[in-house]
Amino acid sequence: MVGSVRNSRLRCPQARATDDVMEEPSDEALMAEVSAQRQHAFRVLMRRHMPRALRVAERIVRDPAEADDIGQEAFMRVWTHAASFDPQVAKFTTWLYRIVLNLTFDRTRRRTFLPLEDAGDVPDMGPHAVERLIADEELSLLNRAMAGLSDRQRGAIALFHMEGLSGEEAAKAMDVSAKAFESLLGRARTALKANVQKIQETGSYA
Repeated sequence: MVGSVRNSRLRCPQARATDDVMEEPSDEALMAEVSAQRQHAFRVLMRRHMPRALRVAERIVRDPAEADDIGQEAFMRVWTHAASFDPQVAKFTTWLYRIVLNLTFDRTRRRTFLPLEDAGDVPDMGPHAVERLIADEELSLLNRAMAGLSDRQRGAIALFHMEGLSGEEAAKAMDVSAKAFESLLGRARTALKANVQKIQETGSYA
């Protein structure tokens, strides 16, 4: 089954014209079918959510090919661990983000991180500051500035500002407390703004 799951993304059919008219089942309903090993439901979930899995993975690993591998591995885990999904605990997208983040952090972990709960308070730029930065700056500049952040900081920015998750949802996806996520996001905003300023002034964030 693993081989067929890995290849199903490439064979996933495009939505038929009737799909635009007919309302598709919810993610949670599809997951109930996936837990019963129904491949059609799994293919619908892949079509619906693979793009977001790839976006988040690429924001962190900064390599499209590696992000593609992570996306495929993430959905293999969705298939094999479908029975462990509990819609009463988290939405499917939150659960999927956690799988993707765990895979990306496993691949990029090169150093020991301090517990997020122990991170000191940092000046909060406010969400609108980063949103303006993302909206106003050229994509290439933003990507270069993001490259200078830690993996977890990139994950926090990607989830909250680029994927539009609430602070609570993003905290659940990263498997940390709301307070820890708030601290991490504040540090990420500050570092991102500093990197952009350095690039604009010197051509490098280093």
